[in-house]
Amino acid sequence: MGGYRLLGRLGEGGQGVVYLGRDGDGGLVTVKVLRGGLDAGQRARSRFVKEADAARKVAGRHTARVLDADVTGDRPYIVSEFVEGPPLQRVVAEDGPLPAPQLRKVALRTAGALAAIHRAGIVHRDFKPANVVLGPDGAKVIDFGIARAADALARTEPLTTSPIGTPGYMAPEQIEDEQVGPPADVFAWGAAMVFAATGRPPFGTGPSAAVMRRVTSRPPDLGDMDGPLRDLAARCLDKNPAARPTAPQLVRALREGQGPAPKPRPTRIPRYRWRMMLALAVVIIAGFALGVLF
Repeated sequence: MGGYRLLGRLGEGGQGVVYLGRDGDGGLVTVKVLRGGLDAGQRARSRFVKEADAARKVAGRHTARVLDADVTGDRPYIVSEFVEGPPLQRVVAEDGPLPAPQLRKVALRTAGALAAIHRAGIVHRDFKPANVVLGPDGAKVIDFGIARAADALARTEPLTTSPIGTPGYMAPEQIEDEQVGPPADVFAWGAAMVFAATGRPPFGTGPSAAVMRRVTSRPPDLGDMDGPLRDLAARCLDKNPAARPTAPQLVRALREGQGPAPKPRPTRIPRYRWRMMLALAVVIIAGFALGVLF
């Protein structure tokens, strides 16, 4: 397809099918093909084009780079960097919560990815453990399938018959079909970090309607999560979007919390005090000497 050899299917979603492919130089890539091809409706093609445009704008070390795209042909596709490694969802499901050192690294890298996404004027809108791949170089965020430009989201969107996203990681404003911006991604990040730390999403599992009802009306269950990351996740899961930290603020907080404590600087005695102390010492020695002589 477009000069890329498809080797096998990696997964699929409501919008398209993702294949493992090989480019002309023999390198591995992922190729996402719009489901339905020519038979896909205009709305589906429009969303696919927006995904390609959104992903191209993001430049960050912790996101999968878009390498190529053709959204005008009979079978629209997007080619992205292949990140070799398991998704966070599978790792936690199979091996349990992440150890504290790995959890801190994943938290920092994914917060950095969101900061890069938001800096490009994009809202991911589907950040979740399944879209975080733990590659050999660390965690990377993938899949901009329902991403939208922040300025477009700021305008009135046509209401949909159902919210777009993944229950359990959707912000209350996303569920209630209100204006969605970067704070929604921050909410999803907080939920994903709770899952990574405890093995359970903060609003439980079950039917989508039940999960979304808990998101909008109940406090999150942070389980045995502790330390600064617990406090940070709790702030991210605030029902009020304005009360959540921004992605750059998350990055700063995580860096400050992980860095070694600064060494105390040695106390410097001002020069004038040195002179006073020296003069006092001379007086004391002189007095002692006089006492010996007399």
